[in-house]
Amino acid sequence: MTEQLNQTLRYSRTARWTALLIVSITMMFAYFFTDIMAPLESILTASVENGGHAWTSDEYGFFSGSYGFFNVFLLLLFFGGIILDKFGIRITGILSTSLMFVGAIIKWYAVSHTFEGEIMGYQMQVVLACLGFATYGVGCEIAGITVTKVIAKWFKGYEMAFAMGVQVALARLGTAGALSLSLPIAMQYGGISTSIALGASLLCAGVLSFFVYCVMDKKLDKTLNENAQNETDESFKFSHLSLLFNNRGFWYITLLCLMFYAGVFPFLKFATKLMVMKYGVDADLAGWIPSMLPYGTIVLTPLFGYLYDRVGRGATLMLIGSLLLTIVHIVFAIPNINSVAIAVCMMVILGIAFGLVPSAMWPSVPKIIPMHLLGTAYAIIFYIQNIGLSMVPILIGKINQANTNENGIIDYTQSMFTFASFGVIAIVISIFLLREDRKKNYGLEKPNIAA
Repeated sequence: MTEQLNQTLRYSRTARWTALLIVSITMMFAYFFTDIMAPLESILTASVENGGHAWTSDEYGFFSGSYGFFNVFLLLLFFGGIILDKFGIRITGILSTSLMFVGAIIKWYAVSHTFEGEIMGYQMQVVLACLGFATYGVGCEIAGITVTKVIAKWFKGYEMAFAMGVQVALARLGTAGALSLSLPIAMQYGGISTSIALGASLLCAGVLSFFVYCVMDKKLDKTLNENAQNETDESFKFSHLSLLFNNRGFWYITLLCLMFYAGVFPFLKFATKLMVMKYGVDADLAGWIPSMLPYGTIVLTPLFGYLYDRVGRGATLMLIGSLLLTIVHIVFAIPNINSVAIAVCMMVILGIAFGLVPSAMWPSVPKIIPMHLLGTAYAIIFYIQNIGLSMVPILIGKINQANTNENGIIDYTQSMFTFASFGVIAIVISIFLLREDRKKNYGLEKPNIAA
């Protein structure tokens, strides 16, 4: 009888994939809101007379980097991982998704109103928008590690890489929607505040979606009698941190995540304007070219995840993806290559890289780290990643500001070579990870389930 009860939810394919779909909707709308401002740089930096907000490239870079300020400088993401391991998925998820929505409202209020004065040389509107984005960033990142642990909880021993790939694919759908729709909506339906209001509305739906998942999670714990087990056997203890700090493979994955995502997400925040200035794409259409990257990963990430489940070669997939990332940014950096066709081709290749690395990286962590430390492990990875997401846009904004001529035209050569350098470091880390896997027998190169 007990065995029959234990097979009612987690062992049910329908239940597993229903739970996955619900939490994936939450993150899809979250990623939509995360990138809602990326295509709007041209409006933000335009003069007030031309319908803009008169932000400088430096201010836009500061805003883009503000996403991770609280996570990095206040260690909130790290503590979020501890809360996740100690108090569980439901409490952490409800707190984080609610925090996302609060930050979204602050950000919407900031860009919908004008303010006088400056703080630290930045316009008051920029500072308030950063406050909202930083608050949102705390909620979004903690929600991200919570959803990742949800998938590990339901899919470990099953098609976990494929499931994580599907979740990432739906998140990329949110990113693609933001990159392709945000600018046209802003230009046709009332400006930037309209686009952000749409994102906040969808985000509210995502928060409600997670509340629905909480019902399933509670039922799962009840039927499997895991609630008491999780609190006793899987609660966080500071003494367990030594298992993370002494795990070289874990640190390789962490640093690889930092370098790879530093070469992707910050790039997307500047890519729309790059398409306009270097490749001469019309501003109304420029956002569609960067959106090819997340659209491509909608198919590729689950495909590569399925491949990893059946064939393995996780560290090898990460190495190949890092190599492709480097090639793409080198091509973008070459001044005389300004063909739109080449730009589109590079986005396709970058999409392949963006499918390869996450599909192998995220399901590799549970192979190295035990379940009771998984939330903290992902929190540390996301924390280190947030350093890049915070600092790199600020760096690129300053580089672009320094390479802007008197006509407002930006030379992107230096900034693109900077992105390429992240890819080179990611290649080196991937090689070390591959060697460490062979030495420690983590199983990164082995299939997740029987073929």
